[in-house]
Amino acid sequence: MSSVPANPFGPQAHKGRGAASNPEGRFESIRRHAEDDGWQSALLDEDAPRPRTEVTEERARSVITRNDSPDIAFEQALNPYRGCEHGCIYCFARPSHSYLNLSPGLDFETKLRAKSNLAEVLRADLGKPGYKVSPINLGSNTDPYQPIEKRWRLTRAALELLLACRHPCTIVTKNALVERDLDLLVPLARERLVQVFVSVNGLDNQLAAKLEPRASAPHRRLKAIRTLSEAGVPVGVLVAPIIPALNDMHMEHVLAAAAGAGANMAGYTVLRLPYELKQLFREWLALHAPQRAEHVMSLVRQMNGGRDYDSDFRTRMRGQGVFAELLRRRFEVACRKHGFARARSLALDTSRFVPPREPSPQGELF
Repeated sequence: MSSVPANPFGPQAHKGRGAASNPEGRFESIRRHAEDDGWQSALLDEDAPRPRTEVTEERARSVITRNDSPDIAFEQALNPYRGCEHGCIYCFARPSHSYLNLSPGLDFETKLRAKSNLAEVLRADLGKPGYKVSPINLGSNTDPYQPIEKRWRLTRAALELLLACRHPCTIVTKNALVERDLDLLVPLARERLVQVFVSVNGLDNQLAAKLEPRASAPHRRLKAIRTLSEAGVPVGVLVAPIIPALNDMHMEHVLAAAAGAGANMAGYTVLRLPYELKQLFREWLALHAPQRAEHVMSLVRQMNGGRDYDSDFRTRMRGQGVFAELLRRRFEVACRKHGFARARSLALDTSRFVPPREPSPQGELF
């Protein structure tokens, strides 16, 4: 269960965290409500301890997930971690923490799970008879290069195995830690086995520090794009998510800066607010953008058929209506201007795959 108690004073900003509260997940049968009895009303908010990151080791039974959603460009995905320390308030993956009996709020960014046996299970999955090769996406749900990757190195372990097997992959991240693995990404790139996408949804560092508090700053992500490009690693930019009246005005500037840094592809998505994320995002707006909160949500509803969120595969990524159409046209004009290819035009080589060999006490003699 959630270990961060409800706040009797209501949602409040936590330095270095995105969520302002820790509501129960939708599957929990117990609901808790804190009341101020007057004894603690004199306490200052800063006296409360800051939520700390805790990582629990998880032994996974399988690590490759399959996707059949028509609006997603990959069929297979790999997520080394559950939860994400970046704390992006808009993250559509937050509600998945409810399956762990944890909150999509602060728990999602502080109570993390690391699949410590990832490389071992991945090796077994790739070695199964009849395994069908298609690019594996790292980072479809949570960021594979979030800060805890520095210690756990699970993403790196997966890349080492994929390189050894000549298996194609794509990576989505908003952390410059991806530069650490250039020694693996460069040889993968030489054989057309990798494409990296760096997510940059704005160039305002102050806004980014509130929206995505523990991700790399926007200018640092652009530098990572340049580093990858100069090393010969195909790298694209994802302007995602676009939040109307909050960061949509940065779209053209992001695409221009990414093109200048060497990005070769571009894509975008609009804000998605499934399940508990609606409440969390509204709380964030009330704390950090109160004067435009209603305008933001009005435009969000316009792009979702009058609701906070519409799960229709045909429209959930790009929205619908006048404002969504304006975003689409702006994006297409900017892409033509900078010569970007569409993210869906990715073509990685699936013909080089060599199934992993079973560990042998004789090593590689035979």
